[in-house]
Amino acid sequence: MSLAQMRNRVLPRLIEEEMCHSFLDYSMSVIVQRALPDVRDGLKPVHRRILFAMHGLGLQPNRNYKKSATVVGEVLGKYHPHGDSAVYDALVRMVQEFSLRYPLVDGQGNFGSIDGDSAAAYRYTEARLSTVATELLDEIDKETVDWENNFDDRLKEPTVLPARFPNLLVNGSTGIAVGMSTNVPPHNLAEVAAALHELVAHPDCTTGDLMERLPGPDFPTGGFIVGTQGIRSMYETGRGRMTMRARMVAESLRGGQRRLVVTELPYSVSKSRIITQIAGLSRKGLIPEVSDLRDESDREGIRLVVELKRGADANRIMELLFKKTALQSTFGAIMLALDGGNQPGEFTLKDLLSRYRDHRLEVIRKRSRFDLERAEAELHITLGLLLALANIDDVIAVIRRSANRDEASGRLQHRFGLSETQADAILRMRLARLTELEGDHLRERESALRASIRELRALLGDEARQLKTMLAELDEVVARFADKRRTVILPDGNTADFRYVKSEVADEDVVVTLSRQGYLKRIPMHLYRRRVTTGTPLAAMDRFPGDYLERVMVARTRGWLLCFTNRGHVHFLRVDDIPEGPLSSRGRSVWNLLGADRRPTIVASRAVDARGAPGHVLFAT
Repeated sequence: MSLAQMRNRVLPRLIEEEMCHSFLDYSMSVIVQRALPDVRDGLKPVHRRILFAMHGLGLQPNRNYKKSATVVGEVLGKYHPHGDSAVYDALVRMVQEFSLRYPLVDGQGNFGSIDGDSAAAYRYTEARLSTVATELLDEIDKETVDWENNFDDRLKEPTVLPARFPNLLVNGSTGIAVGMSTNVPPHNLAEVAAALHELVAHPDCTTGDLMERLPGPDFPTGGFIVGTQGIRSMYETGRGRMTMRARMVAESLRGGQRRLVVTELPYSVSKSRIITQIAGLSRKGLIPEVSDLRDESDREGIRLVVELKRGADANRIMELLFKKTALQSTFGAIMLALDGGNQPGEFTLKDLLSRYRDHRLEVIRKRSRFDLERAEAELHITLGLLLALANIDDVIAVIRRSANRDEASGRLQHRFGLSETQADAILRMRLARLTELEGDHLRERESALRASIRELRALLGDEARQLKTMLAELDEVVARFADKRRTVILPDGNTADFRYVKSEVADEDVVVTLSRQGYLKRIPMHLYRRRVTTGTPLAAMDRFPGDYLERVMVARTRGWLLCFTNRGHVHFLRVDDIPEGPLSSRGRSVWNLLGADRRPTIVASRAVDARGAPGHVLFAT
């Protein structure tokens, strides 16, 4: 190419215009082709391509495993021209039982752990489709979905999967695009199906009606969701923040000792991270009551043991661990997905269910039209074979007088009024089909085909039947794969509210003492009155040089203690969380009880009764 020709091909353009258009093209490519799931089948392109490639390789649940490298190579070479790590990471996530509520790939080998360990290289692991994944691909060969060219126009790939269950809600999705992100939590299959039944039965239902069937997310790792406000916000607006808590119980041991046992973790929280955080708090002296920390997890489940020293307040330490570690975490839900495969949008719960309903109705209509065409074509051939059997002698005579196959086909069409398809079917018929028994079989087949055609035509003309079929097929999936809810949803309640009341604590008067160095203890009122009578000192401060008793307050066990510092801060502590101590002890450090790293001086303190009306405190520095 000459220099003049090259100059003619150069198009002058402002750099800001080129940057704008190029960035928009890149952004849309990431949004549509990588980061966001489709609202209909709940899959990103890479996940859809992996499942479709495994389907093409014949990796069914009842077949042998194949190396993950085979799957990765198939996906890269045919459908997904990106890095191998992107494909393998997506495959690994679909195997992990702690990532997906209902895993879509059945893996064999090391696919990572809840500790955050990486999966083994794809040359070592093996995979095949899980049983539930086949429900996403079911009847894909019946022209139920649209197809598009792959990246080099050699092959066709589906733009969406038929999806016999609402995978976006059931397994959730997470992804970061350009200028937007999605984070849809997983749910229980049976509850999602119940919500869809409610929507079909009552199209004008409210979010509250749906939440009676679908109360909230159901994480694969179990645990708790504290409160329902975040759940309702997510279902009504497409966004919400939910507080997740681990399942932690206190076990009593011999000699008055206790230990905390964690058996379920918040979703997407690494167990090793929890262990590191607890160990760090212990080293800093924020939880000196911890004597040992062990990970006893095995194949049966998670078991993280926190051994406590004798006399430690298990409830207080539990609350401190929730506050200071990822044992309590926040899930920020953003129900963002692609509508129709190319338009990103945030969806409410009702929107997601409605989009899935519309998708399944379209799949059922396309499948029914496909089956109808096949049934009509088979009936057409069956009628031709029956006609041939009824006139078998004449048919044989026509064929014997013909010079070749084409002439025989033409004579049969002319002599008996057959179509070319029927004539070809007669010529392909084996002699064994000339028996009377075969004639009976063809007549039975004709009757069955006519009944099937009537049913398919009725289904295509009646949306109510289509909805009934959709729900019946969904119920079949539920019957096979549904299980019990794993995540417990706790009632609404704000643990930081001064009026918070622990129902198991008796509401009674106690005496709270605070020393100059910030040591706090609680004394039952009857012991304090006995001290007044006998003259017993409140604390043996002579054993602690430089420390002395500074404040004595009367409080209620269900009340709160406000501690004001010389730095202008106020801290609050539930009175029943203050450890009870004998008259002769000075108690425990208030900063350990509060779980605070810094230890300023307390300049004032005040007991607040939880039963009182909300008020104000004026704090001047």
